Formats: sequence, C-alpha cells, structure tokens
Amino acid sequence: MSGHDAVETETSHKGVALLIALLALCLAFSEMGGNNAERESQAHNLEASNLWAFFQAKTIRRTSVQLAAEQVEAQVPGVTDPALRESLEKRIAAWKKTADRYDTEPETGEGRKELAARAKAAEDKRDYQKSKNEIFELSSAILQIAIVLCSAMIITGIAALAWIAGGLGVVAIGLMLMGLLAPTMLGFF
Repeated sequence: MSGHDAVETETSHKGVALLIALLALCLAFSEMGGNNAERESQAHNLEASNLWAFFQAKTIRRTSVQLAAEQVEAQVPGVTDPALRESLEKRIAAWKKTADRYDTEPETGEGRKELAARAKAAEDKRDYQKSKNEIFELSSAILQIAIVLCSAMIITGIAALAWIAGGLGVVAIGLMLMGLLAPTMLGFF
C-alpha cells in the first residue's frame, strides 16, 4: 500500500467516523422523541381510563336513582293520604332531576355526556402520541442499521455501505420530522 492510499483510507475512515457520530446523535434525538411520546401516550391513556371509570360511576348512580324513582312512582297510585302522595311526588321529581344531572352537567363537565367526550378526547391524544412513538421507533431502527452499515464499511472498505448508511440517515431524519410535525400522515400507525 502506498503512502497516498494510506492517507486516502485514513481520510475516508474519518469521514465514516464522523457519519457514525452524526447518526448516533440523530439516534439519541429519535430515542428521546420516542420516549417522550410514549410517556405522553401513557399519561393520556391513564386520563382516559380514569374518565371512563368516572363515567361508569355516574351511570351506576343514575341507574340507582332512576330505579328508586320508578319503584316509588309505581307505589304512588295506591297512596290515599294527600300529604304523603305530595311528598312522594316531590321525592320522585328530585330523583328524576338528579338522574338528568348525572346524564349531563355542562357547568361542571362531570355529566355522563361530558365525561364521555373528555374520555374520547384523551383517547385521541393517546393515539396521536402512540403514532409519534411508532414513527420515532422506526427512525431509531433505521439509524441503528445505518450505524451498523458504517461500521461494516470500515471493516470491509466497501464505500457503497457508507453511502447507503447516509441515505438511511436522511430517511430517518425525515421520519423524525414527520414524527414531530405530522405523525398521523402515514396512516398505518
């Protein structure tokens, strides 16, 4: 090997080493983005789960109050005492009002309808973050493959491996940008 070939090989290895460093940097950002998206997805999943549990509790309460109203309402025709009848009718009206409030309560956002809407919104946020995470995971895998190809180039001296690795790095960076800006664009995650 001539001196010129040794200098050229050392220069190409430095370039590949620099490419590996850049790919590793991108991998770190991709992993960080994926971890953040996964954490956000879990938080929104927990929020949705809590809201659905609250929704179920409201449904049980509403059903109990409706059942009580219906049971007493069935007994009212047999009541002959006007004062007792009026008292029962007031109680029935109050229970029905409470059941209606359990169904929808826009002022507090804690009626069944409002809770269902909030839970669905949390699920949408969860799914959005899951899409981000999946794209970042794909980007990370591509970057790892690119790093392996660069390492193989240093061992084998096949320059095409470095070019392929660089191309994969560009694809991975594109995916990272998509994960940040438009994670639902692909539509299959």
